[in-house]
Amino acid sequence: MSLGGVDLSVTIGKLALRNPVMPASGTFGYGEELADLVDLNGLGAIVVKGTTLNPRMGNPPNRFVEVAGCAFLNYVGLQNVGVRRFIDEKLPYLRRLRTPIIVNIAGEDVEEFKLMTEALSRVDGVSAIEVNLACPNVSGGGLAFSADAQVAFDVVKAVRDATDLTVIAKVSPSLVDVRTLAQVCASAGADAVCPIWSGMGMAIDINTGRSRMGANLRGALGGPGLKPLHLRLAYEAAQAVSIPVIGCGGICGWEDAVEYLLAGASAVQIGSAGLINPQTYTETIDGLGKWAENRGVSRIEEVVGSFRMS
Repeated sequence: MSLGGVDLSVTIGKLALRNPVMPASGTFGYGEELADLVDLNGLGAIVVKGTTLNPRMGNPPNRFVEVAGCAFLNYVGLQNVGVRRFIDEKLPYLRRLRTPIIVNIAGEDVEEFKLMTEALSRVDGVSAIEVNLACPNVSGGGLAFSADAQVAFDVVKAVRDATDLTVIAKVSPSLVDVRTLAQVCASAGADAVCPIWSGMGMAIDINTGRSRMGANLRGALGGPGLKPLHLRLAYEAAQAVSIPVIGCGGICGWEDAVEYLLAGASAVQIGSAGLINPQTYTETIDGLGKWAENRGVSRIEEVVGSFRMS
């Protein structure tokens, strides 16, 4: 995609994206829900909501609560139709689009990741698999898959062995440093890594003395206020591996996206900002093109990793 004379296209594994902007999984449904608000064919890619082997109802209310300080708590619980219904009911619409489709998968153990990957690789219309290593390893005690470097390696390797599609490892560093996780995923065969931070928080209603998250009590903390943390993760991951890094966290517009590209991210995912203003995706794409043109940049990939300390 060229905007104002600037080539915005980027490459992630086998994916040729017309621009580096895509929604983050869990904030864009299955794409069709936003079709009247967003030009789906204008996005770099569409990342559908987290998909599990079997359908899930998700958590009870409250699943999403805004908190002071430009942040929110969310605890949706991976509500989704399951991989079989996704293929039968959601994928036919997505196949009609020109935009690459990335399916985020969340398994309870290594075998589930493998089975979902095999199922998605047998059908037309899926361009890439995003491996959700931030979800809990149920058979391994409940910690996130990325809390153990060997387990993270095993999951990515199982997915890599099961598909020729582009594989993106979405990691959440907690007990393992992001640089180590990125290297582990790269060695297991990931084509790209997307680091996020999913710390858990809580909020109390001072009028009732009860949790604002209801029965969930806690939720994953996110929002614009956490961008500096996520930007640091993207930078450190990019310093550690040669495969592309996808930046995610706190992106509210083109200025934030530029920061991620300068830090070393080849593409970005927009989450909560798109829920507030669905035009954020288009505005970010347009803003990137105008910024690059004003700086005399002909290809947006020239910007990636150009940050220098001095």
